[in-house]
Amino acid sequence: MSKEKKWFHPKTIVEEYRKGQQYKSGLEKKGLSEQSRINRRFYEGDQWYGVQCGDKKALVCYNIIRRIGEYKQAMIDGSPLAVNFSAEGVPCTKEIRESVRERRKAYREASVKGTAVNEGKNVPQAEKIGLIMDALGSYYKTTAERLGFDSLKSKVLESAYVTGTGLLYTYWDDGVKTGQYADAGKTSAIRGDIRCEVLDVENVSFGDPTLDDVQGQPYIIIAQRRRVDELKREARRNGRPAAEIEAIKPDTDPDYMVGVRETEKEPAESQKVTVLTKLYKAYSKDGFTYKVMAVRVTEKATIRTPWDTNLQVYPIAKMNWGQTIHRVYGYSEVTHLIPNQIAVNRAATAANDAVMKMGMPLLLVDTDVVQDEVTNDPGQIIPVAGMPADNPVRYVAPQNFTPQFNQLIESVMGNTMSCAGANDAALGEMRPENTSAILALREAATMPLQLMKNRWHAFVEENARIWLDFWLHLYGKRALKMEEKDGEWYFPFDAQACKDLIINTRIDVGPASLWSEITSLQTLDNLHKAGIIDTLQYLNRLPKGSVPELSSLIRELEEKAKGTTPPTKEGAPAGGAPATDPMALIRKMSPEHQEMFNQLSPEEQAQIMAQMQGAM
Repeated sequence: MSKEKKWFHPKTIVEEYRKGQQYKSGLEKKGLSEQSRINRRFYEGDQWYGVQCGDKKALVCYNIIRRIGEYKQAMIDGSPLAVNFSAEGVPCTKEIRESVRERRKAYREASVKGTAVNEGKNVPQAEKIGLIMDALGSYYKTTAERLGFDSLKSKVLESAYVTGTGLLYTYWDDGVKTGQYADAGKTSAIRGDIRCEVLDVENVSFGDPTLDDVQGQPYIIIAQRRRVDELKREARRNGRPAAEIEAIKPDTDPDYMVGVRETEKEPAESQKVTVLTKLYKAYSKDGFTYKVMAVRVTEKATIRTPWDTNLQVYPIAKMNWGQTIHRVYGYSEVTHLIPNQIAVNRAATAANDAVMKMGMPLLLVDTDVVQDEVTNDPGQIIPVAGMPADNPVRYVAPQNFTPQFNQLIESVMGNTMSCAGANDAALGEMRPENTSAILALREAATMPLQLMKNRWHAFVEENARIWLDFWLHLYGKRALKMEEKDGEWYFPFDAQACKDLIINTRIDVGPASLWSEITSLQTLDNLHKAGIIDTLQYLNRLPKGSVPELSSLIRELEEKAKGTTPPTKEGAPAGGAPATDPMALIRKMSPEHQEMFNQLSPEEQAQIMAQMQGAM
């Protein structure tokens, strides 16, 4: 066979995948895949797996690994994230943003009426591009909700904590129905959209595992377990020969195939086979431009010959829990917590067994001396012949028990959680006697997580760039769904208008502690009581889901308010409170909230006051 055909032959791709698995088998103490399976068992609570200690022994498990992991995951992903897009080289001033808002409003009204917006010839290019970037930022939220991105993020973060590496794979699904049509007669339906899948690190092999950058990889191979009938249908759609379709048969090879645990549990009737999808970059003759290609094979058949994905980036976003130099795979904190977890479980089990035996000790009876029945009931009197004359009546002393077991358990658990950054202040388990001290301790405890937060935000930003790449190269002309508080509308998007743009992606991180939902409600209450905002402004800013049928309530109040006269004092509410002084509101807050506000940095105080000013 030719060199080019050999490059895409199933045996070649399988061999490349095996080499990647062999490299991972040399990582960690027992290999990356095996260590990941051990870590998952400990995280899930199956921490006595394989131990031979008898069926009657009560095995105690204090799962400190999961406690630490859930706390850190909540702290890392606890802040709301917003994604914004901007075009390089296109100005975005305050005046342009105001014009974009007006144009967005015009597009919204036209979408509701079913008409088109007259662009005109004098619209600046900066406003046109700014409107598209604004629409893409809103459509990101719609796509995230459609795909269940919050759930996907949680799975990626949990996988990163347990195995060291979290991976999210985005792919194009031609079967997705959009409900849109390319023509006015509705004869040509627009089909296809993006989907996402969380991948296990055991099932992904990178072409250069010593390079941390995903986009710099020469190729990436993804292994998945798929049903045989499903793959045969895909092969028929791709026009594969009948002989090759018949070569697609179920396999259970645990040496390098996907998820040994999964293949062990698969029933025989499931009829699944491992399919490998190889992503690689095909460069042009100049060596600068390239396109991302893909090929899909099993061990003995080609499901789909190389095809152009029309993408410019690998559709895989990666988040490493622990960063390692010259390695694409991260390391897991769980690996180093397992010895401490075993020590706690063994000490707790030994202490529990000793206490049980002390309360209900084993009884040995010499039947040559004791003739009556022995039941081991509390308070039972056992007649015994031949007792010493100086001690004719006595109790059987229980076995001794040392309290050092409990001290050991508390010491190991406390030190482990403290070293992992999950102390009482961070977990919120301290008595709130001093708000300032608790905030200071909690901030100090969570400060080391900032590095992981930075990697997490980089992961979300990388995934947003991947979605943008799909929109620009696979969407063509279609309407983007915009979801707002007062309804939904559709923005006409033409990817051709953005093909020559360099688009930047930016993550805006919202505050997660002071302005939480509860505190936001309290702040809104104070604003409303002080007369700074009216009832409609209060209701429009309530957190989503806090009031049943909130939109109906707002609509009824708006209809009721029609025909009423505005406030007599311009710029001030009816209550007469000054509408331009946020400090007046802060002084009316509870002492605890004032103390929390005073603990913030000057920049954070200025940001909060600016938000209040905007609400006024």
